[in-house]
Amino acid sequence: MTSWTEQPVGVVGAGTIGVSVAHALARSGVPVVIHDVVPDARARVRSGMADLERLATLRRGKGASADVSVTADLADLARTSLVVENVVEDPAVKVEVHTALGQVLPESTVVAVNTSAVPITTLGTALGDPRQAVGVHFMNPVALIDTVEVVSTPFTGEESLRTVKSLLRHMGKRPVVVEDRAGFVINRSLMLFVNEAIATLDDGVADARKVDQLFRGCLGHRSGPLQTADLIGLDTVRDTLLVLREHHGDKFTPAPLLDRLVAEGRLGRKSGSGFYDYSRTGGSHA
Repeated sequence: MTSWTEQPVGVVGAGTIGVSVAHALARSGVPVVIHDVVPDARARVRSGMADLERLATLRRGKGASADVSVTADLADLARTSLVVENVVEDPAVKVEVHTALGQVLPESTVVAVNTSAVPITTLGTALGDPRQAVGVHFMNPVALIDTVEVVSTPFTGEESLRTVKSLLRHMGKRPVVVEDRAGFVINRSLMLFVNEAIATLDDGVADARKVDQLFRGCLGHRSGPLQTADLIGLDTVRDTLLVLREHHGDKFTPAPLLDRLVAEGRLGRKSGSGFYDYSRTGGSHA
């Protein structure tokens, strides 16, 4: 079994969730090589991880601080023991990335697919050897959420699944294994819930604060559906709904307000505004 503190883990995609994964790995003592083709994304890795570490230290105390290197060359991931893919929730882009990974990674390297809804079997086929592919659906912020949805396909190798579980347990996570259907458990349910809350807001039933206040106060949710959407990223929510609509029907059609906000570039926390305005302390209602 891999000694996770000795050989690096690769992270593909330096967006919000990719940086969060890299931070959680490094915080658990795992060296990281994080890849992105976009220079601005690579430049933001250190500051993004520093922000996440301040929050994690406040909530959990200080963690480890393993080495993190940033690269634009996918071939640099060939020396890693496992790769976590976190690119945008676009099936065509993911297929392209997995095809490229299959050309540079050794056959022994496990690829953990961090996706909101895209079926893992499709990506394992693009990889070239579907036995290497395991779905690992991390929630953001990764360092603070201790349960991980793990997706096993009919082709996933037993050793690949054991390797992923070993890494997650090293990170202090509890893996829950589910089957490979678009959206799996969490997002097949969550995205309907979030989308309907957006439609409720658009209908003028309540403002964003009241919607979220009701779910926190009445149902004990840690954050309401609109706060959750802002944290995920409204573009990612919309892309996930489109994947789910393709596989499960029109009930997953994005609410018109969601389409409008994405078109305006109001993507949630990462852009500074979504359902809330994050340019002011505490994220006041936009």
